[in-house]
Amino acid sequence: MKQAKGFTLIELVVVIIILGILAVTAAPKFINLQTDARISTLNGLKGAIQGANGLVFAKAAIGGDEQKASTDWGTGEGVDIGTGTNAATAFGYLQADEDELTNAVDADFSDEWTVSAPAAATPPASIILTQVGSPDDGTTTTTADMCRLIYSEAANTQTLPVYELETDGC
Repeated sequence: MKQAKGFTLIELVVVIIILGILAVTAAPKFINLQTDARISTLNGLKGAIQGANGLVFAKAAIGGDEQKASTDWGTGEGVDIGTGTNAATAFGYLQADEDELTNAVDADFSDEWTVSAPAAATPPASIILTQVGSPDDGTTTTTADMCRLIYSEAANTQTLPVYELETDGC
């Protein structure tokens, strides 16, 4: 009688099922799309604010307003950035204020972002932007849970605004 070589159909099916189960349990650890999406969204917002800030500074410099502190502006005063509402600046850059960012970026943060101020209100002013639905609600103090963008306005004429991404908790 001839001796059979190879695998039986049942053995092949069992191996394929086991590989399928392993792939389903291991894939999410290697393909973490939600975390990558949150981090990409934060990077996009950071880029939008940086781009708007560059344009605002250019307009402030043209008008000679790049030396003005945030306290030098009265209500409704500021740099004309072409949106119909003047942008109050801090040394030529956007103030850390939701209304100023909304005006300059031309976006509505209320639907997809939670905007809050940090606990310490020492100059320069800062604003925390967290995405709605992320693990971070803007008040998280544990670094491992943070998923946010912190924008700090320029403190003086020698410093630039600071854009800090905290993505450990995304």
